[in-house]
Amino acid sequence: MRPLALFDLDGTLVDRKAAFDAWAGEFAADHHLDEAALTFMVMADAHHSGPMDGYFTTIRETFGLAEAPDALWRQYRRRMPELAACRADDLDALRRLRGAGWRIGIVTNGMADNQLGKIRNTGLSDLVDAWGISGELGVRKPDPQIFRRVAERCGTDLDRGGWMIGDNLVHDVAGGHAAGLRTIWLHPRRHPAPWSFTGPAPDFTVGSVADAVAVLLRDH
Repeated sequence: MRPLALFDLDGTLVDRKAAFDAWAGEFAADHHLDEAALTFMVMADAHHSGPMDGYFTTIRETFGLAEAPDALWRQYRRRMPELAACRADDLDALRRLRGAGWRIGIVTNGMADNQLGKIRNTGLSDLVDAWGISGELGVRKPDPQIFRRVAERCGTDLDRGGWMIGDNLVHDVAGGHAAGLRTIWLHPRRHPAPWSFTGPAPDFTVGSVADAVAVLLRDH
């Protein structure tokens, strides 16, 4: 039986923060916004959760922009996949995992055009068996159903077990646990621990996707 590993996209496989910071710098320059505005945009993103339509409503109203929030959001979704990148060590680790016979899937919240663009532009589409995007499937993490759907696309089911690897304790760790998966929390040391989380503890905590793959290959 081929084991299953499901990975989150933003903040796990893809350095979403670096891509967002680059996008925000471009956006501020294009709209003649100052450094304080750029700081506001980055901080507002850090405190935002869920779809980005509300974020762009806030940005438009705060800075008095003429373009509609939907138009700003569409521009963002076109540009972000071009800025997305993965760590070379993480891509190499996925190749090793696949070479060892694992099924690999991506489970991500977000709009289909934006997330699929990232998966394809970074080369992840060639390294995984399947993916599921909430905007396409109509169900979001941490709902267990999205994990089941991606497992099916990988040619298996969660009754056979598997792993979920991601940086979000609610979406990836608690969601994966609820779906019957073992979990690995990606928690780089540069980020403080979220003390308010009271859900199930991850089986392992690591600093990178490459570290997570090392755990999978060692522990399975």
